Amino acid sequence: MSSPIGSKRSVKIFVLYLMENINYPLDFYTINDIVMQTDFVMYLDFAESFNEMLDADLIASVKEGEDEYFYVTDKGRIVAQELKSDVLSSILDQSLAAAFRYLDFSRRGITVSCEVLPRKDGTGKCDVKCMMMEKKKVIFEATLTVDSENRAKRMKENFDSRPEVIYRGFNALMAGQVNYLFD
Repeated sequence: MSSPIGSKRSVKIFVLYLMENINYPLDFYTINDIVMQTDFVMYLDFAESFNEMLDADLIASVKEGEDEYFYVTDKGRIVAQELKSDVLSSILDQSLAAAFRYLDFSRRGITVSCEVLPRKDGTGKCDVKCMMMEKKKVIFEATLTVDSENRAKRMKENFDSRPEVIYRGFNALMAGQVNYLFD
């Protein structure tokens, strides 16, 4: 079974594009986590492609003490630039945004969770409970009751895909910085 993004060639373009746009060396585990933020690439395809890119000098490594970090070579940059149109731009954009969010959140120690909790009152309503924690301290928590499980699941998907946007928007609303909503 191959990755949803397509062939290993597409996987390589995808990985090179992400690494090029992040633009600083990363360890293997961080690159893996970034690639896995979306479900476009399967781990085995990533691992095989990664080694092939090393062998083809599309990526290279640098050692810092015991740690090894990887970066895109000039050859890899050319491949990423010339072939990125082979992968849907919406996939690349969504994945790059998820990668930056992952890097920012992991640096800050932020974890997010969102769950759909059906209410036990027989109305069919559900609670959508969202939470963000920074270094094990709650920085955002909200529960919203909605009319259906379908709506609750859509809200959960939206929160899971863009928690930083929800957080910024909530802060802006509470601070009165989005006045067009109140007029």
